[in-house]
Amino acid sequence: MPDTEQKELKNDGLYIMLVSIHGLVRGHNLELGRDADTGGQIKYVVELAQALAKHPGVGQVDLLTRQVFDSKVDDTYAEPFEILTGFAGVNSNARIVRIPCGPRRYLRKEVLWPHLDAFVDNVLQHIRRVGRMPDFIHGHYADAGYVATRLAQLLGVPMAFTGHSLGRVKQQRLLEKGLKKSGIESHYNLIQRIEAEEVTLGNANLMVASTNQEVEEQYQIYENYHPRRMTVIPPGVDLNRFRKPGAEESSSPMEAVLSRFLNKPKKPMVLAIARPDERKNLETLVRAFGENKALRDVANLVIVAGNRDDISELDKGAREVLTQLLLLFDKYDLYGCAAYPKHHQSEDIEDLFRMAAKSKGVFVNPALTEPFGLTLIEAAACGLPIVATEDGGPRDIIGLCKNGMLIDPLDADALGKTILSALNNKHRWNQWSKSGLEGAHKYFSWESHAGNYVSIIQRVIKKPRRANHQVSTRKKSRLPILDRILVCDIDNTLLGDDKGLKALIKTIKDGRKLNGHHKVGLAFATGRKLESAQDVIESENLPSPDFLITSVGSEIHYGHGMLEDYAWKQHVDYRWKPKELRKALVDIPGLKMQADGVQREHKISYFIDSKKAPTVRKIQAHLRHLDLHAKLIYSHGEFLDLLPVRASKGLAIRYLSIKWGLPPERILVAGDSGNDEDMLRGNTLGLVVGNYSPELARLKGRERVYFAESHFAWGILEGMAHYNFLGDIVIPGE
Repeated sequence: MPDTEQKELKNDGLYIMLVSIHGLVRGHNLELGRDADTGGQIKYVVELAQALAKHPGVGQVDLLTRQVFDSKVDDTYAEPFEILTGFAGVNSNARIVRIPCGPRRYLRKEVLWPHLDAFVDNVLQHIRRVGRMPDFIHGHYADAGYVATRLAQLLGVPMAFTGHSLGRVKQQRLLEKGLKKSGIESHYNLIQRIEAEEVTLGNANLMVASTNQEVEEQYQIYENYHPRRMTVIPPGVDLNRFRKPGAEESSSPMEAVLSRFLNKPKKPMVLAIARPDERKNLETLVRAFGENKALRDVANLVIVAGNRDDISELDKGAREVLTQLLLLFDKYDLYGCAAYPKHHQSEDIEDLFRMAAKSKGVFVNPALTEPFGLTLIEAAACGLPIVATEDGGPRDIIGLCKNGMLIDPLDADALGKTILSALNNKHRWNQWSKSGLEGAHKYFSWESHAGNYVSIIQRVIKKPRRANHQVSTRKKSRLPILDRILVCDIDNTLLGDDKGLKALIKTIKDGRKLNGHHKVGLAFATGRKLESAQDVIESENLPSPDFLITSVGSEIHYGHGMLEDYAWKQHVDYRWKPKELRKALVDIPGLKMQADGVQREHKISYFIDSKKAPTVRKIQAHLRHLDLHAKLIYSHGEFLDLLPVRASKGLAIRYLSIKWGLPPERILVAGDSGNDEDMLRGNTLGLVVGNYSPELARLKGRERVYFAESHFAWGILEGMAHYNFLGDIVIPGE
């Protein structure tokens, strides 16, 4: 990569980090509609980055997405950096940064979840390279919300979240369509997605929505819905591209494309632009057109549903939608009055809007649910009236622009009649066209969006939350001289077999002697409190650890003197209300406080009787409704720990990785139970001993999690051999 792309950032202006992981993201010729993951969100985040970069208070914008090496997609998506041009066509201080994440090939978003922890770890390395902490992080969609939350927890940086579409809403809509819950889950992985959204809502300083309906109806069904943290900032439109047709409008290549389909191409155009996804409900639009003879007589139907070479080679969802559309075109004999082109370029979209406006047509968005609907504003900016679903964004857009009508997306008959009415009333059409143009410029410019955005986040940033660790390429303390470090849970991992423990300690000592150039560290991460952990270290004659993570990740201490990391202590105090948490759980059946000696400043510990107590999931929901935020750790079938949202063994390890400059790939972590899980995920070298608890079984199959057959310390030795930890470390996938 060019040196100019990896140099350290200047400190002038805000450094904003946008995260949008799935789909195919680039700054030119966006492949919108290529698949279910490459839609309006991609366009939104790219233009948001460009708009923010123009703001005088912003110094740098990085849009983080997934790096893809795949012969089936363009080589652009493998480039680690891409400088974005501004709306005027000149280079801006915004760039796309592509982060390695899981397999190199292109993956749909539903199967990305196991790889997101590695994405987080790789972002931390990117931050180290640029030499500056972001001032603000903004996650887009549930997967990026998960990543933004982890980064905010680690760095102490404020964050925002935009859902774009929400899992609970999608689940409701699919159930209403008659799909079975089991089928929905197997394809969309909604349980994990919804939980990620809940956790993100609980951690975010700010939720940015596009419409009031999103806030009042969609986010409202979440346990972590708290209106005071919601703000509405409508997206913007590049008004240099989207404009009304001129008197002498030059011809567009799309005219020739559509002429292949249409007998009378000058008839009013009923235009729909959407990716081939069942949620976009294009089938109902075709039925509405096909079953209304009067509408067929006066108009043409044009559906632009992504790009395709061969429908049979598309993913299952797109293949099924397009096949159904073709069957309907044939059923209603729409040949000559319906167009469904196979290919288009991103610049063809504005031409289509102007062609439709010139023909006195309408733009139709019949989606089942529409959080915003950027194409509606683009149509309005071209003077094209709209007919859209009575949901989310269309309500606000039509309410402000007064340029169309709302419809029930499931009523094909009413949809056809509404479109016909819109086309036949010429006076009203002209009013809608004029109002849409005025409203788009008044309410939906990118300049006003960026101004509102920066003003709001500056107020959030002023509150000090930054974690006190250095992001520098220089090594300034003792720990960074370590070349690698073994981090072990104590109970049932390190301890449990005396002979195995002695063999492990001897192996580490011998390895240090034989490989003097390798500085091997040893650390412990435990659910025990500090004093208990120290007692074990002394009684078992364990080596003094380089650091000690105790109380399930809520405390960090260093070396022989067990010096506490006070910066971590302050860091994890975020949204921690122990008195209120205890009060909220006092009457919950099946929960019993553990002894006072077990409790810590940042850990509340209970015994839990699974036969009497609600599920951990229900306890979590109870706390969220009360706006109380804690991480619930269930382990060994009988313990429940409440921690601050920023505390865990995994987060503590990554905090130390950042602070002391030791990459996760050089950290071997060994554990046996649920409270070890998050330190085993991501780019660390994970090791699960043979006597593990059942809750860790879900990690099987992950590339960097090795399941040993041997138990206790023998399992650690087995894992060390697997990774060749004392030699030239073998890193899976590299």
